[in-house]
Amino acid sequence: MRPMKQAIYSSRTADKFVVRLPDGMRERIADVARQHHRSMNSEIIARLEQSMLQEGALDDELDTRLDSPELSLHERELLQRFRQLSRRQQNALVALIAHDAEMAAGNDD
Repeated sequence: MRPMKQAIYSSRTADKFVVRLPDGMRERIADVARQHHRSMNSEIIARLEQSMLQEGALDDELDTRLDSPELSLHERELLQRFRQLSRRQQNALVALIAHDAEMAAGNDD
């Protein structure tokens, strides 16, 4: 996965990769994406990024993102504070936010 340093992301300039999914997975991804009000592509990318963050595989990429002009002052502060947490605390916070988002999405149905 290439670092996302570009300010503008477009489907024409993005890397493309074909994935073969097991039976039924496409439908499950579509259902979850709808619950999160995302496209299937956005859902897959969000989950891959989260998984890689938990493994520490995206730490270098995140260092460059902190200086991104796309981040607001509040987003930079949140990101800095998040990085000060232990890995266990980061995972717990992300799980809590994901659970809260799922509960909110469930209330919309």
